[in-house]
Amino acid sequence: MSSELSLNINIKEPRWDQGTFMGRAQHFFMVTDPRNVLLSSETLEEARVIVENYRAGVVKPGLTEDELWRAKYVYDSAFHPDTGEKMFVIGRMSAQVPMNMTITGCMLTFYRTTPAVVFWQWVNQSFNAVVNYTNRSGDAPMTLNQLGAAYVSATSGAVVTALGLKSLAKRLPPIVSRFVPFAAVAAANCINIPFMRQRELKYGIPVMDENGNRLGESANAAKQAIAQVVVSRIGMAVPAMAIPPVIMNALEKRAFLKVNSLSMSVSGLEADLQEQIRQTSPQTTTVYFNKGL
Repeated sequence: MSSELSLNINIKEPRWDQGTFMGRAQHFFMVTDPRNVLLSSETLEEARVIVENYRAGVVKPGLTEDELWRAKYVYDSAFHPDTGEKMFVIGRMSAQVPMNMTITGCMLTFYRTTPAVVFWQWVNQSFNAVVNYTNRSGDAPMTLNQLGAAYVSATSGAVVTALGLKSLAKRLPPIVSRFVPFAAVAAANCINIPFMRQRELKYGIPVMDENGNRLGESANAAKQAIAQVVVSRIGMAVPAMAIPPVIMNALEKRAFLKVNSLSMSVSGLEADLQEQIRQTSPQTTTVYFNKGL
């Protein structure tokens, strides 16, 4: 019969060595696993109980180390680390891949008209506002008035920035317009994140010692944290929004991406159509058609 699970496992830290690339990759694959969005409330609650009990020194009978780590990552995916509250679904890290793929694809596709830019930038910044608020640091609540003012300031500032960049891009080479979504997102992050987390800048965020004991709140720590988040968010957007425009601009100049008509001899057509062409356009010996996709 197996012995009870040790209480010496440090579930406050990631399971894998963060000093290696593979360790960091494994950790973030678990943190952003989209399947966690589909987990039921019962599964999330079970994970919460396992984690909180383990931290209190209570081990569920028969619990294995793998099950403990699985519960820890499920718990982290749905519950705020400071308040312990269940986070809004689309604000969780596990929702980032499906949500960002959809919104980024639409921003890169619908960038030519002003209404499209306004709509998709508003959608993107509304989503970012939810993410920024959901993943804020600290446990001090924001009032509805504060939250509303922050949301309006963040989204309106982002949309105005996008429109300004789009207007500027009209006077520049066509490829520049392809970077409008990325530039707008980068600039908007500089507006959205500080606005949605302005309470942290004013009152500070919790600072702890090496054992996790809370020592107080620091506004300076908040400034550093928010600056790092802004930079990392812009960096995260580079692969999806800054590289594809360069690739697509090059590919569109290649012949195989241009619309080419196929041809065939009139003699290869149906007899009645051949007769019709002889009567209406006797000089035509070749016809052309689009093969479709």
